[in-house]
Amino acid sequence: MSVTRTRSVPARSRVAAALLLLGAVAYTAWVLELVLVTGLDPVQAYVSELAAADQPLGGLFRATDLAAGLLVLAGATAALLTTERRPWATAGWCALALFGAATAVDSRLPLSCAPTGDPACAARETAGLVPATHAAHAVSSSCAMAGALAALALLTFAARRDDRWPALGRLGPPLVLAELAATFWTLASVAAFTAGRGTWALGAGQRLQVLLVALYVALLARCVARPGAAAPPAPPAARPSPRPERTAGEGDR
Repeated sequence: MSVTRTRSVPARSRVAAALLLLGAVAYTAWVLELVLVTGLDPVQAYVSELAAADQPLGGLFRATDLAAGLLVLAGATAALLTTERRPWATAGWCALALFGAATAVDSRLPLSCAPTGDPACAARETAGLVPATHAAHAVSSSCAMAGALAALALLTFAARRDDRWPALGRLGPPLVLAELAATFWTLASVAAFTAGRGTWALGAGQRLQVLLVALYVALLARCVARPGAAAPPAPPAARPSPRPERTAGEGDR
């Protein structure tokens, strides 16, 4: 019985890792715009505009967003059930599950049009004349990104604090800092666009933001598939036992 249980744990870890990796790949489906004609400027347009209801390829990108969200949600849940329960790591997996769930919901609440490329759409958005799903998209997107940021920070902290997942402990901090910078760029660009001051390369900033999240999820998949921990300290070297003292005259025979 113990042998079967020992073998099942790595199998569950591999399933969790595979789900996370597939989710990371699906979350980068927007790179298809490099080979497909979308009619949107990748430097200026929101990533979400690819999945807008009025876009010719909107159905494709909504499907990939749904797949990405469900895969990451399933992978985070599987990892939570498989890996050792520690407070910071548990909180991080829960945050990643939130990211996956919100991303899946996001795909069901698409933008009705592309505001950065369509002035009429931008005017309707400003006047509040867009469908409820269009307005709710901002909420689901914010929840998804908040979950992603929390997961990045919490799981990186857990990896370094508990001496687990050496690759995450080493690469996590620069990824978190880069993600924070990309998020600041994106938020500043959104504010500028809302105020009518241009897009400030909004599309480039947001694409960097989502790419870094995908890279982090892929790194998590590697760590779950190949768990590692710091080597335990070496036991102190045994001191040689003292030689017995010879009594007077011993050995002089």
